[in-house]
Amino acid sequence: MKNISKTFATVAFALGFFFIAKAQEGTVNIQQDERIDKLMTVYKSVNSKAEFYQIQVGFGSYEKAQNLKSQVDIDFPGWYSKIEFESPTYRVRLGRFKTKLEAERKFLEVRKKYPSAMLLKPESDSR
Repeated sequence: MKNISKTFATVAFALGFFFIAKAQEGTVNIQQDERIDKLMTVYKSVNSKAEFYQIQVGFGSYEKAQNLKSQVDIDFPGWYSKIEFESPTYRVRLGRFKTKLEAERKFLEVRKKYPSAMLLKPESDSR
């Protein structure tokens, strides 16, 4: 009987405590230096002008390029891929590799699946 009354008292106290206690509310105010926005703008402009090695997997009509890009996305998930238009065809390009060594290593991997692939370094203004 004593154990039951102690248990009941403990449960009643816990329930009372939980009903009385309230969650804390507050607001977060982030103060950011204005120079961070300027720094991000500079960072984005530098990276947009940076040259990257890419692998051209294939080219053709827009429909063919879309199908090829879909297949490339399946074969190499997580890799950057895009379709670029260079008159008169659409080209499917894969990757943005900063060094030639990294690009050549990936190129060997891609050539196993796409033997007609080409390693190229596009002009920075073509992006």
